[in-house]
Amino acid sequence: MSLLICEIFKSIQGESTFVGLPCVFVRLSGCNLNCTYCDTGYAKSEGYELDLSRIADTVKTLGVRLVEITGGEPLIQEETPLLAEMLSREGYLVLVETNGSLDISVLPEGVVRIMDIKCPSSGESHSNRWENLDFIRPGDEIKFVVCDRLDYEWAARVIMKELVKFSNTILISPVYGQLAPQELAQWILEDNLDVRLQVQVHKYIWSPHARGV
Repeated sequence: MSLLICEIFKSIQGESTFVGLPCVFVRLSGCNLNCTYCDTGYAKSEGYELDLSRIADTVKTLGVRLVEITGGEPLIQEETPLLAEMLSREGYLVLVETNGSLDISVLPEGVVRIMDIKCPSSGESHSNRWENLDFIRPGDEIKFVVCDRLDYEWAARVIMKELVKFSNTILISPVYGQLAPQELAQWILEDNLDVRLQVQVHKYIWSPHARGV
């Protein structure tokens, strides 16, 4: 069994509640969406096949217990849940970052799902799989990426109407270079919105266009 891999690397986790921690990233190839602000477009076309055991061996050599499986969109490959389960069994804390358009229930217990809900400016809000909310578990995280005020207002309505029953962390992030974090912070404070503002820390540590970080 194998997966189509774009890259595997060790870096500082730049997002989610795990921000700042050393993390191994397994970036899978391919994506089913075309978000306007995509910053990993290269993952759609670049890739090489690697056995699951070889992936696990590569992760082991990097010496970090936090692993994120990302993309592209990791759930377009059927073997992704198997890799997540394998790494989890070996004692890794596994995060899977998904765009929210595919069934997250296929992921095994113990894996932290970080699921996007796409806002209108992404061009993909029609792709949100709202049924996934039924499979959000304690410890999972829900993420909104916003480009402008209209995105923010849309996300706030979803949060107050659809997510009010959830105790999960809700992340809201400005698109780097399009929306100033201080502006988004002000909107959140004005509305007393119960969310965690996040920025892509790795883009402030390294170049925003750097790969493998």
